[in-house]
Amino acid sequence: MASHRRPKQPTRMRTTVLGVTAAAAVVLSGQAANAAPAKPSKDEVKAKVDALYEEAEQATEKFNGAKERQDKLETEIGQLQDQVARGQEDLNALRGTLGSMASAQYRSGGIDQSLALFLSADPDNYLDKASTLEQLSGQQVEAVQKIQAKQRTLAQQRQEAAGKLTDLDATRKELGEKKKASADKLAEAQALLNTLTAQERQAIKDEDSRASRGAGERVPDLGNVKPSGRAGAALAAAKTKIGSAYISGHEGPNTFDCSGLTQWAYKQANVSISRTTFTQINDGTRIGRSQLQPGDLVFFYGDLHHVGLYAGGNTVLHASNPRSGVKYESMDNMPFQFGVRVG
Repeated sequence: MASHRRPKQPTRMRTTVLGVTAAAAVVLSGQAANAAPAKPSKDEVKAKVDALYEEAEQATEKFNGAKERQDKLETEIGQLQDQVARGQEDLNALRGTLGSMASAQYRSGGIDQSLALFLSADPDNYLDKASTLEQLSGQQVEAVQKIQAKQRTLAQQRQEAAGKLTDLDATRKELGEKKKASADKLAEAQALLNTLTAQERQAIKDEDSRASRGAGERVPDLGNVKPSGRAGAALAAAKTKIGSAYISGHEGPNTFDCSGLTQWAYKQANVSISRTTFTQINDGTRIGRSQLQPGDLVFFYGDLHHVGLYAGGNTVLHASNPRSGVKYESMDNMPFQFGVRVG
């Protein structure tokens, strides 16, 4: 016959131990769940900051493009408005000539009714009526035709100016958006850097300095084969700015972004190139890596948002980022796309 012994009841001491153990497990579990995530290492922060710098530079180059379009539109609108103002003066003078003809007719005994129509409060309705023109003298017809031509020109200029004003409004909006996008990325990068200790931030700067010095040492002594012509003059100008600060949207003479430095350098060589990486790619002849000569423009990243000047020895001289400014760097540190030999 099977035994039906009742299970042994836990003692008070055993119950207490079990309860304390369970409570401790709950507390530890809660602490683990609420524990702050591990602080990123210096290298992890540097990698994230560098990625944010790239994103900021993408927005900066788009900002530069919008700024260039804005400046161009403002110039064109100003020119059109001047043309319209001068055209209106010419039109008023032409109408004055027609009025003089009418006055002469009136003094000689009466004014031609057809001419009176042109001088009425709403003369434009009659300007295109050939039957009316046929009743005027040759001199009057010539004056009326000049008025017609001037009116058409003014209408076209006013329409063109209105279209450009609309484009300008859209460009200014884009300008604000790109400027904010760049500033937001740079602020995020700075916030990440601020999580590091002063010693860690200095260590990153020291690493950058060592890399720059190493790249500078790799720039070859070209001996008698010196960079020449406009490219050589541009490179020589850029070398004087080593150590200058990188600031988004700046184009010298003391602070630069990447395309601002290349544009400024070529300007010192009396060569005008455009403002952004996206347009500088068309400012000369595209060449491959093996064809590069000192002073050529070199472009990086798939979307071509970064540019520098080839310095020789597989080295680029560029406005790198807000942390490092204008410096030498190995071409191998960024994904090279192609070079451009300016004019």
